[in-house]
Parts: sequence; structure tokens; C-alpha cells
Amino acid sequence: MAAAESDREVPSALCTEFLNFSAKDTASKWLQVTDLYKEVYQHLARYVPKIYCLGPNLNPQSEDLLAQLLLQAPLEWYLCGEDPSTGLAKLEQNNQPSQLCGHVFRVGEPTYSCRECAADPTCVLCMQCFLGSVHKEHRYRMTTSGGGGFCDCGDTEAWKKGPYCQKHEPNISDSCQEDPLAHLSTDMIARCYNVFAIVLKYAVDMLTWDKEDELPPGLEPPDRGDTYYCMLFNDEVHTYEQVIYTLQKAVNCTQKEAVSFATTVDRDGRKSVRFGDFAFCEQAKSVIVRNTSRQSKPLRVQVMHSSVVAHQCFALKALHWLGHVIGYSDALRRILCQVGLERGPEGENSSLVDTLMLCDSKMWKGARNVYHQLFMSSLLMDLKYKKLFAIQFAKNYRRLQTDFMEDDHERVVSVTSLSVQLFTVPTMARMLITEENLMTTIIRTFVDHLRHRDLQGRFQFERYTAQQAFKFRRVQSLIGDLKYVLISRPTEWSDQLREKFLEGLDTFLELFKCMQGMDPVVRQVGQHIEMEPEWEAAFTLQMKLTHIISMMQEWCATDERVLIEAYKKCLTALTHCHSGFTDGEQPITLSMCGHSVDTIRYCVSQEKVSIHLPVSRLLAGLHVLLSKMEVAYRFPEQLPLSELSPPMLIEHPLRCLVLCAQVHAGMWRRNGFSLVNQIYYYHNVKCRVEMFDKDLIMLQAGASMMDPNHFLMIVLSRFELYHIFSSADCRKSYNRENTNKDVVQQNNTLIEEMLHLIMMVVGERFEAGVGQVEGCDEIKREIIHQLCIRPMAHSELVKALPENENKETGMERVIDSVASFKKPGVTGRGLYELRPECAKQFNLYFHHYSRADQSKAEEAQRKLKRQNGEDMALPPPMLPPFSPLFASLVNILQCDVLLGMLGAVLQWAVEPSGGHWSESMLQRVLHLIGMGLLEEQQQLKNSSEDHDVSFNFTLKISRPGEAPSNTASVLALLENLQNAPHLEVHKDMIRWILKMVASIKTMRELTASTYTVTASGSHGQEEMVCDKDKAERKRKAEMARLRREKIMAQMSEMQRHFINENKELFQQSLEELYASASTSTSLEHSPTSSDAALVCVGPRRSRPREKRQVVTCILCQEEQEIRADSKAMVLAAFVQRSTVMSKNRKRPPHDPEHYDPLFMHPDLSFGTHTGSCGHIMHSHCWQRYFEAVQAKEQRRQQRLRVHTSYDVGNGEFLCPLCECLSNTVIPLLPGAKGSNSCEQPGLGQWLKISGQQIKAMHSAHRKLQPVGVDAVEETVEEQCPAPESFRIDYTPMSPYSSTIKEMLTTFGTATYKVGLKVHPNEQDPRVPIMCWGSCAYTIQSIERLLVDEEKPLFGSLPCRQDDCLSSLARFGSACWTAASQPSVQGHYIRLVAALIPDPQVETSPCILDIDMLHLLVSVVLSYGSVHSQDSSGLSVDAVQLHFFHIITVAHMVQMLLTSGPEEVTMEQESGGAEREEEEDICALYNTLRTHLGSSLPEVASGWHLWRCVKTGILPYLRGAALFFHHLNGVPTPPELHALCPGQWEVLCGYLSLPSNLLQLYHSQKELLEPLLYGWCSHPGVRQTLQGGGVLVSFPRESNSLIDLPDDYSALINQASSFTCPKSGGDKSRAPTLCLVCGSMLCSQSYCCQTELDGEDVGACTAHTFACGAGVGIFLRVRESQVLFLSGKTKGCFYAPPYLDDYGETDQGLRRGNPLHLCRQRYRKIQKLWRQHSVTEEIGHAQEANQTLVGIDWQHL
Repeated sequence: MAAAESDREVPSALCTEFLNFSAKDTASKWLQVTDLYKEVYQHLARYVPKIYCLGPNLNPQSEDLLAQLLLQAPLEWYLCGEDPSTGLAKLEQNNQPSQLCGHVFRVGEPTYSCRECAADPTCVLCMQCFLGSVHKEHRYRMTTSGGGGFCDCGDTEAWKKGPYCQKHEPNISDSCQEDPLAHLSTDMIARCYNVFAIVLKYAVDMLTWDKEDELPPGLEPPDRGDTYYCMLFNDEVHTYEQVIYTLQKAVNCTQKEAVSFATTVDRDGRKSVRFGDFAFCEQAKSVIVRNTSRQSKPLRVQVMHSSVVAHQCFALKALHWLGHVIGYSDALRRILCQVGLERGPEGENSSLVDTLMLCDSKMWKGARNVYHQLFMSSLLMDLKYKKLFAIQFAKNYRRLQTDFMEDDHERVVSVTSLSVQLFTVPTMARMLITEENLMTTIIRTFVDHLRHRDLQGRFQFERYTAQQAFKFRRVQSLIGDLKYVLISRPTEWSDQLREKFLEGLDTFLELFKCMQGMDPVVRQVGQHIEMEPEWEAAFTLQMKLTHIISMMQEWCATDERVLIEAYKKCLTALTHCHSGFTDGEQPITLSMCGHSVDTIRYCVSQEKVSIHLPVSRLLAGLHVLLSKMEVAYRFPEQLPLSELSPPMLIEHPLRCLVLCAQVHAGMWRRNGFSLVNQIYYYHNVKCRVEMFDKDLIMLQAGASMMDPNHFLMIVLSRFELYHIFSSADCRKSYNRENTNKDVVQQNNTLIEEMLHLIMMVVGERFEAGVGQVEGCDEIKREIIHQLCIRPMAHSELVKALPENENKETGMERVIDSVASFKKPGVTGRGLYELRPECAKQFNLYFHHYSRADQSKAEEAQRKLKRQNGEDMALPPPMLPPFSPLFASLVNILQCDVLLGMLGAVLQWAVEPSGGHWSESMLQRVLHLIGMGLLEEQQQLKNSSEDHDVSFNFTLKISRPGEAPSNTASVLALLENLQNAPHLEVHKDMIRWILKMVASIKTMRELTASTYTVTASGSHGQEEMVCDKDKAERKRKAEMARLRREKIMAQMSEMQRHFINENKELFQQSLEELYASASTSTSLEHSPTSSDAALVCVGPRRSRPREKRQVVTCILCQEEQEIRADSKAMVLAAFVQRSTVMSKNRKRPPHDPEHYDPLFMHPDLSFGTHTGSCGHIMHSHCWQRYFEAVQAKEQRRQQRLRVHTSYDVGNGEFLCPLCECLSNTVIPLLPGAKGSNSCEQPGLGQWLKISGQQIKAMHSAHRKLQPVGVDAVEETVEEQCPAPESFRIDYTPMSPYSSTIKEMLTTFGTATYKVGLKVHPNEQDPRVPIMCWGSCAYTIQSIERLLVDEEKPLFGSLPCRQDDCLSSLARFGSACWTAASQPSVQGHYIRLVAALIPDPQVETSPCILDIDMLHLLVSVVLSYGSVHSQDSSGLSVDAVQLHFFHIITVAHMVQMLLTSGPEEVTMEQESGGAEREEEEDICALYNTLRTHLGSSLPEVASGWHLWRCVKTGILPYLRGAALFFHHLNGVPTPPELHALCPGQWEVLCGYLSLPSNLLQLYHSQKELLEPLLYGWCSHPGVRQTLQGGGVLVSFPRESNSLIDLPDDYSALINQASSFTCPKSGGDKSRAPTLCLVCGSMLCSQSYCCQTELDGEDVGACTAHTFACGAGVGIFLRVRESQVLFLSGKTKGCFYAPPYLDDYGETDQGLRRGNPLHLCRQRYRKIQKLWRQHSVTEEIGHAQEANQTLVGIDWQHL
């Protein structure tokens, strides 16, 4: 208590002091003193502790106010030398506006980067600058900021063109960059300098202060109390839950307070959790430390003296103030930069800026954020000082990074994250490389932090502990910095830049040497590997470095001297790695086909082998550049090409490729998944550019410098296939009888893989430098081959193409030349389809195909050829020529070793013996032969006259073998194979090859004889072969046709035979068919007597022909007729609360226990909707099914404890047939029997009878009540005699069987339970009311849907809705039999009293508070309970009609009372047709005015009134027509099955109303006049009209979802300025927009959780109950995702209505293409909502995707 007392007294003591304080006087005193520093410190020491930190809760408003007054104001006065308001304004006036925008991004704000003009992806614009720039017409990328960067508008280095937006466009006048300080007077500069130096020093001292109990010298407070704070700091180790739990124990606060503490700690980095004396705080600290040190390191807690905390609070304020002041003038900014970077007395690294940077990891999050902001607005906005700051940053780089490794905060809040602002500026990056040797520093720092090495010095990543993984992630940020430095390539090189870059390359090669050969694997034989080795770290490293390696090569490509030096360095490094190349590997000599080569013995399947070979791959990349930049041809003397040892170059890449082949062949199965994953990534698009592709290039480089025979023998040896092909009789299918099946299989696969490798070495020429191609040819080819598999969406294509460092694939440049785009429909996405002319470039053995892709592509291409009627061969495509450096590779195709291999495989295929060859092997051989022939054809075409073509493949393949063995030539073998029966598939390909051979021979002969190459000969020959082909194909087709016809004839003969035998059966079923067809048509259209119009209500109601309704149960498949006394049949149904039609979402939810739902207000704020999937079951089948579901659920709960998509506890189940979510069943009942009673009284007579019946019921109900005190008075009233035919004491028998009765109760209780959110209670009198309400609400919602979709009233509903409506209406008319009769009659009495005033009913609502369709449905359906006791033969039809007429009149009155003042339209003089209506309506309106007087305005034009009434009453009439049609089963008039004119008259006729509705009133004026008077005299009417209640105007417009902006970034912008409503102005992390009402919510966070039915729920879930009765549709703005929620436990994500230009959604905004609203998709979501199908959609989504079930939807 004492603390609180003193709290209260403090201000009064201070107040006098504060009031006497004058900032002006203080400042002028400061101007006089000599030691300003000491004076200011004394001032701060005195006042800061008096303003800040006086109690447990900080009070920011008063603190800020006082700090402004007592602390900032004197500083500002001193600074300006006059009143700050004028002084600062003057500064601002003289200031030249900066061309840099410098807007710092908030979390979640949209940022834009132009993909055409940005120097790199980190150059971004804020929304304002973007909209005013040229880039919005370009291809741009939109993302949401993580916070902390700033807008680059105005930075000329960031943009290739268009650096300025309209706002920041520089003026021509200020082109001469003058010193901003020129405007200021010298003493002003001196004063600024003094103030900034003192304030910044104070702030830095306080923020880097590490003592908890004392202050820096000069700041000691005059009087020191024993007040301390227990301060809790943030870390990234502990979770929210741990912190909350610990706090509740330590400072015994509530859950809510603990959550708020934890949120603040997470946001600001620290929060005081206790205030008091030292011991009190120390005790809390010890509890927190003790509780959190068990799992990991404890939470950081400090007990700090209140004065220390106070000064730290003000230090932050002071930094804010500095940032604010320098905003007025560039001059002030420059002075602050100067102060900050000025060296201190300690020399190196002692400036204030250095101190802050180096203490970064010791500060808390809030402090870091504030000073980083200050750096951004000062140092980074002044180009001169940005450079100086960058140099300091680079000097301290190593220390900063080392601190960051140990720091437990994310990179976003670390000072190291500023590197992106500095290193991405190209001039600055180059300056730092040359002056500070930045590149070397970064790489060295990186290598230092990866300390784990093996004996050879290679990296060795152990099993990953969390700590190591954390560290490794940190280290990777260094690679990011290196990427920034290298991202823009230099255009001109200085000698110094060359020197430093090559020095950097040296360190980079050191890193590579540690990676070369890391994670080696050895094949497991015998038993499976026990522990999967660690492989991910090495691949993560490789992936991160991929772009760096590519960028290094691009830098080398820009300067020849650098390239040559780099090549030499890389070669030296590789030689160094290979120095241990020969040890233990003995040399051997291989010979084959008359050639021999020396190599070493090495088996991949026995020795160590590694996938990581970065040094070799870098060399391969540089080798290609030598060719591409033509350095190899211009300066051959400078290159060490002669020293190269090709076998050494190819050795390791070849091992790697053999490893892949052996893994494919299944030889490494026992090495587990780690190896499979490594092989997968080796080929994966993320890594392949610097792995697989480079290995292939290295093989090509090596092979181009070797004899092709030698190369192939080494390849055979590494593939361990040499023994198969080298034996003399290898053609006689090599002796493998003794080998087992597995080995044969493996060897087959290895031969296939090896042939594929040879194809790739010879055929992959699309890398610029290897072949003579442009850069875009490579991308074109990739795209063509992807689209050969199937048409693909833009995003799929992007994923399949390698990205460069700017996240670009280069696809957009070329895509239109190879593909055409097909737009999407309402679902699906846009697809690119390959242009037909590109299909000829298809290569079946494309090197980037996976096996699955290859087979899909082959299938797709063969199918295409079949459709176009071409032959089925897939020959190799034409290839571009090689570059000179690689030209010798084509000789591989015609060398002896290869021809020997091809011959062997063909020979095995001719005489197949056991599984010693495979078709894929043959297919590859044919492909290789095809490649040889195409190569020869190309060379012949391109050869000039004088030199002969040396490449003579046709000659080689037609030459038989040497003397001893005399083997057949390749060509002869092919001709043999052409007729082999077992090779049907390959016939076309062989035929194509033979054709090619023939045409080449002709070409050769022609060139030999004359040099006039006329291709006609070759053509003629091809045509001849073609004609032969065609004839052959025609003959086959004819045969096939005849065969088909024969089969068809046989089948029809059999059918006829069968029908003859079973004649009677067929006869019977046909008759039934015709009968049923005719009844259905007659029912639909023909009324009973041909000329009578169809009427659905009243005595003239058309009587439908009685027809038996027979249905089939979906569970037991038995048929059953629907009769009142038979077994019950039920429809699966789903009842839900709804606000879809609500016109008033502000209405507070009712108290379910006491709410009376009898009358529905016209604002329809809550309704109960029933839907059904239309599937029918026996009630007992359904009960058995539901019990089984319940039992299963109980078992499952014990096992799994997760939600399913349906909640059995709430009676939910899935329809057994369509799995549609349901929660009850509606019994199917027979239609009402038409009573042909004679008694059809007029309105007057009926009103009399009705009044008597009601009085009789009143008295009967009184007798049932226990006699009380009031009984005496009642006997005084004369007992009104009931009409003798009305037997009040007669209890009618229920006409229904017991099962139907049970189902009536089931459905009634379910509707009651769901609609009111109460526990089921079948005795509750409100059960029937809820059922009638549900019937009316469902009819209204269906009627609105039909209007919105512009469909006719009848005939367009799906049968499931039709069945549902008729079941609901019939159920409603029968549900009174299951309830207590007096209570239903009580409802009836109260319903009628709303229309016909009844003195015995006290509280009747006023006519403006009743929805008339609900009233009509309830009155008509409850009348059954009264009619059952009436034996006078009174016609139900007549009663229905009278009720309908009175309610229609009431509805018209309702509309006239609410019709607004007329809009001033052109007075439409209508013809005589409507004149009568207008006069009538004016008469009625004036009658109402006589009753209500001034409440109703005067209306001159009857035309306006009649228009209001006619349009307003239409929805009610349509609803009534639906209701009576389904209740009475009367067929509908054909005119209402289409949208044609004249609907009004037909509708009125069908409802037996006059088309001039006012006749209803005028014809019965004397009877209706008193009712009218009764309605108008209700006090509620006047009150509502004068603005007392909710006034609904008719017709009620259909509700729509909110309007969304066309451009998605507008939404992102709106969301980024949305702050969380609970945590004081903090940005919300997951802003979510309700699409129903437009509220923005803070979803998925602790701060906005509320309690609902005793459970914590997130903001969205809470909102669904307020706005959508438990169903919600939201748009998660940052994720671009639609969220459907239903109840607390169900939800799903749905595709958003925003699409990019390629017709795709972008959930999670990962791709960043601009998104625009797709109206059709939004309409589709709206339709789901209007149809009440959201819950059903969620059910289907959760059934389809089990992961959705596990999400805690209630926390969203």
C-alpha cells in the first residue's frame, strides 16, 4: 500500500517544479556556460528519474509530454537559438528536398521491384513511388516487406533506368551538388555540433551500459530510493508457452497478464515483470531462472535500479528525437553523421557509431531497432557518409559477424543485416573490395566458422545438433553478403581490382579444396548401413554457393586477363587435389578393337567416391569460357593447355556419373536413403547447373583432347563393363549363363546408362562455348522439353528452370516463340502448350529428364504422332555445330570402339538368348546411329566444294569385321532386325535409319560425280520408301477394320439371342418405363382439366393425380413406397445457423434459454438454414450407420486424439454415399390429401369462426393451467360457447407409424438444438417454431439465389434442393403431431393475434417487426393442430387462402409504411392498364396517413407507390409460390419455367391472387379496415417510423461479399497500416479481412484471443460467431489465401480470387507476380456463401486432405 501512497504524492510535489520550469531560460543559461557537457548531464540527472519509471506500469502519455517539456524543449531552444517552432520551420524551408526517398518499410508493407530495370532483386520501391514511376508498366515483382529495409527511389545505382518517381524527380537547377552546410551560420553549426555530440554520447553510453545498479559519472541521481525493476529479456530459444507458464509461477499473474508480458518481451526485447524493492525483485528473478534452466539456458533476467531504466528509456527517446530533428534539414543530418563517425580518444574503432555496432549483440531488441532506424535515416541517406560508414562496417566485419554467431536474436534485428544496404551498391562494393579487401574478409570469416575437418582437411559435418544447425544457418548469412558484393559485374577493371579479386578467388579456392571430395561414400555389401550419414549440410552449402560460383565465372568472363589467371589458379588447385591421385591405384593397360590405353585400376563399386567436386566443376566452367570468349584461340601461348592431362580431368566427374548409374542399377540399395537423396539433388534443378551439367562439360573437355577410342575404353573400365565388350566373341552374347539374374539385370542397366552418357557427351551442345549457340537457345530447349511432357502452368515451368542470382530464369524472353498460352476457366490455371512446329526438336534422351519424365514425354510424343497419322519413330533432332575447342567430339561417333559396342548390342538383339539384352539398350543404340547419320548429313550439306568431309559414318557402319571373326556390319544387322517379330516397336526407327543411309549415299554419289547437289534424288528415294510405307499401313488398317466388323456382328447376334429367350422380362420393364415417363410429364405440365389454369392455394387448388412415390434406400438398396403408415424413409440433411440474408449484423446475439423465436424480424439477422444432399435411407438403416460411426469415433479417439472432419458429439456424420457433411435427417412424408369438403366460407364468415375457435382454445388452455389467485377474475368473463363442430377436448390420433414419429422428433430436436444453440429437449415448445422458421428461411434463401443467378423460379433447382424443400414443407405441416397440441395451438393463437388483434394476447409485435413470409409459413403450418379438432368440414384450402390474402395485405401496408420518399424521376404517365392500381394504392396510402398522421410523408404520385409495392412484394410472392407448390404438390405453370415477360400475371394466377393486388383490400374494405387500424395504432409503428427501431426497406437487396480492390497491392497496403487493436499500436502479424462485413482482424496471435464458451479462441473464430453465426469467410492478406471457418474446430484454405497474368493464384505471395481480382472466382466464393455450402466445402476439403484436420482452427 505504501508504494501506492507515495505514487500518488509524487506528482503534486513535482507539479510546482514543473510549472516553474522554462525551456527558454534553461537554454539561454546553457549558452553562457563553459562546460556544456557537464551542465546538460546535471539537468538530465535531475529530471529524467522524476519523469520516467515511477511505478510498476509505465505511463507513456504523461512521460512523453513531460519529456518533451523538460528535456527536449531546452535542447531545441538551444539548437535554434530561438523558438523551436519557427527555427525548425525556417530550416525546413531552406532545405533542398532529398532525391532519395528513404521511406523505411513497416512489417507487411508492399514493396515493388522491377524485373527489367532493377540492378538486383534487393532494389525496391514503396507503393507511392512505384505508382508514380515508369516501372508500373514493366514486368514487376510485388512482395511484402519483413520490415526494416527502405525505398530505393532516387538511387541512380539501383536502377538501370527510371531511378526517380514523379515526386523525387530532381530539379534541373540544383544539379550542382553544393555543401548543405552552406546555408547555416557558423555559430548555428557549432551549437548543433555541441548538442548532437552530447545527446548522442549520452544515448550511446546509456544503451551500451551494462551495470544494473549504478549510472555513468555525471548522471548519479540526487536522491536514490530502493526501487528496482525485475527486467525480463527476449531470446530465440524459449517458446511463448514456456515464458507464459514461468511468469505465472514467478510473479503470480493471470494467464492474460502473462500473455501480454510475453507479447511485449517478444516485440520490444524486454519488459519489467515486477516493481518493488531489491529483495522483492530478486526473488522473482530466482524463480524465473530456476524454472527455465532445466531444458536449455535460462531466460535472461536482470534486477535493475529504476534510475538506470529511466535513463535507458530517455536514451531511446533521445535517439528518436535526433532522427526527428535531422528530418528538417540535410545540414543537420550531415552534422550528426560527422559527430557519429568522429574518432574518439581511443583511436581505431572508437567513434560512437563503432561503439554502437560493436555492442549490438549486447543490446535488447527495442534499442537495436531504434538505433538501426537512426542509422538508416542519417548515415545511409547522406552519400558522403554512407561511404565512410561502409568502410567502418567492412573494417569491423569480422567482429560483427562473430558477435552475430553468438547472439541469439534473428538477423533482422542484428546490425549485420545492414550489409544489404551497403554491399549492393556497385561502386561501394568495388571500393570495399579494393580498399578493404572485403571479398577475402568475407570468405575467410566463413571458412573460420566451419571448423569441422577430417584428416585430409575436408569439411566434415557430424550428426547435426540443434546448436550446430543454428550456427550453420548463421554462417550462411555470410554467403548472402558475398552474393551482394558480386551481384553486379564490373564493366571496367582497374589493376587493383584485378589483384584483389584474384586474391579473393584464391581464398575461395581454399574453401573449395576443403569441399572437394567431402562426404565420401563406400558401397555397402552384405548388410544394410546402420546409421544414415549426414549429407544435408554439405548440400545446403553447395546450394547456397551455387549462385556465387556462377557469379565468380561471370566476373571472370568480363576480363581476359582475369580469366586466364583464374584458369591457371584453378588448374593448380585441381592438380593439388589430385596429387594423391595414383597412390594405391595400380596402372593397367586396356586394349580393344586394335587400340590400347594406359590407365589405373579403379572400381567405383569398391572404393570411396564423393559427389562433391567443386574445384573440377569450376575449372569446367572456366574452360567453357575460354572457348566462349575465344581466349583459347587468341592467346593459346598464355594458357597451360599443353600441360593438361585429360585422363586426370575426367577421372572424378566420370566416377560421379558412374556412381549415379550404379545407384540406378540398384547396386547401392544397402546405402540407404541418404545416397538416393544426394543423387536426387545432384540432378535437381537447384544444384545441377554447378554439379551434373559441369561434370558433363568436364567429360566433354577431356574427351575433346583425347583419342576417342581411349576415352571410350576408360569409360567402359569405370562402368565395369570392359570385360563384357573386350572379349573377342562378345558378339556371341557374352557367356553369362553362369552369372545370376541380378548381375545380368545390373549390367543391362549399366550398359544403358553408359550409352546414354555417350549420347550426352556427343549431343549436349546447347551451352554457349561448347556449341555454337546463343544463351537463349538453351532456355528454349529446356522449355520445349518440359512442354513435351504435358502442357504446364507458368509457375511449374519456372520451377523446372534454373534461376540465376536475380531469381530470373530468362523464360519470358523466349516463351512466346515456343509455346502458346491458354487462359483458365473458373477453376484451374492458365497453361502453356508447345507450338506444333517445335515438336521436331524433341530429344527422347534429353539430359535433364528424370526417368519418369522421359517415359511420360515418350508416351505423349508417340500419342501426338499417332493422332497426326505420322510414323512412330522418335529420331534424334538436328544439333548445332560444336565450337572449335570441342569440335573433335563428333569423332566419338565413328571410332572403332563405339562401332564395336553398337555391333555387339545389335547382334544380341538379332539372336536373343535369355535376358542378356534389353529393348532400352537397343533403342539407345538406334538413337546413337541416328545421331551419327544426322551429323554426316549436316556436314555434307555445309561442306564447301574443296574439302572432303572426313566424317564418314555410313562407310564405317557398312563395313564388316576383320578377317578372323568376319562379323556382320552394323548395317547388315539392322536390315536383319527390320523383320524380327519381337521388335515391332522399333520397326519405324529402323526404317527411318535405313532411309537416312540411302539418302546420304545418294548425296555422297552426287557430290562425288558433280558438285551440283540436287536433293531431288534423295527425295525421290525417300518418297518411294514413303509410298511403300503408306501402302503397307493402309493394308493393315483395312485388315483391322474387317476384323472389328466381324466381332461386332457376332456380339449383336448374341444380344438378339438373349432378348428372345427373356422376352417377358424386357416387355415388362419397357412398359414400366413408358408409364413412368408419361406420368412424370403429365405431372409437370398438364393440369387435371385441360383448360383450367394451375392454382396452388385456395379452394380452386388444382388436384394432382395421386401417384405412388417409390424410393430406394442407398444403404440396403430396398425399394419402399412413401406412406404415412409404413417404415420411415429419411433424407440426410444439414441444419446450420445463418446470417447470409441478415440486414443487421449489429444485433446482439440472443440468450438461447429465454429467447422466443416465434416472430422473425424483417432484418433476418439470424436464421436457421436446412440443406440436403438428397440421398434417401431407411430410418433404421441410418440409425445403424450412425451408431457404427459413433462406435468407430470412440475407438479412434482413444487411438489418435485428433479431430475428424465431422463432430460426432454434435450429431454430425458424412452421407454414406456422397460424403457430404450432415447433422440430422428429414423424414419423407406423403403429400397432403386434398379434402373435398364443401364448407368454404367467405372472409367475413371465416373471421367469425376463427375468433370463436380461438376463444374456445383460450378457455381450454386456462383449464389446463394450475388454478391460481387470478382464477376468480376469469370466471367473470362469459364463457364463450365454442362452435359445436369444434371439439376442443378431442385428441386426434397421429396418422404416422412409430418410426416416422421418431424421425419427426429427431429432425425437430436437431433444428431446435442447432438453431438456438441449446441442449436438445424434445419437450420444449419452441421445437415446432424453429422448424417452421427453418422452412421459411430456406425458401427465402433459395428464392434469392434464383434471382441472383437469373434463373426461373421453377424447373432450375437441382433435385436435391427440390426434395429438401418439399420434405421441409411437409415436415412442417406434420411436426405438430410430435409436439404437445396445446402448445402448438398457443403458438397459432399468438401468430394470428399479430394479424387480427386479440385482447387476450398481451405482447404482439408491431407489423413492421414481422417478416411476412415467416408469418405465412408458421400460420399455415400450425393451423393443422387446430383443424384436427374441427369436424365441421371446414376446407383447409379456404383457410390457407384467407391467411395468405390477409398477410399479403399486411405486407403491402408494411411496404407503404417503409417506402422512402420518391426519387425524382421523369413522371411516367402510365396507360390505362395501371391507372386503376395507382388510384387504389393512393387511396390505401391516404387511409394509412389518416391513422398515422405526420409520421408518413405526403406522396403525390401513385405511380411511385405502385412501383415500390410491386417490386417489393415480388420476393414474398415467389417465396409463397415455392412454399405452396411444395406443400400441396401442385404442378407449376410452364411460364414460370423460363424467364419470359408476363411473369407477374402468371404468378398471381398461380397463387389465386388478382393481378391488381389492391383489390384484395378494396373488395373486403369493411372487414380489413379495423385490422388496418389495429396495425397502425400499435405503439411500435410510430416509434419505428420516427427512427426508434431498425427500419427495413423492401425489396431486401441480396447480400454480397464486400467489394475487393482490383489490384492486390492495395489490400496489402491497407493491411500494413492496420495495427493490432489490443497491443498498443503494434503491427499485426497476420491481418485478416472478413469478406462478409469488411472488418480487418488480427488473426493467429496471442494478443487478440478472446474467450468464447470457456475456451480461448483467435480473433477470426470469435468474429465468425458475431458476424456469421459460426461460419466465416476471410482473406488472409499476407498469405493471399481465403480461409473458410465453421465452428471452432473446422476450417480449410481455399484458392483466393486473385490471379496473376498467367491465370494462377499465388498463395503465400511466393512468386510475387502482380495479382488482379478475377471476378468469376470471387463470384464463385460468393455463391458458395449464398448457397450455405461453406461448411460442406470445408468437410470435403478435410476429407481430401488429412493435414487440414490437425490445424488448430480456433486459434486463427
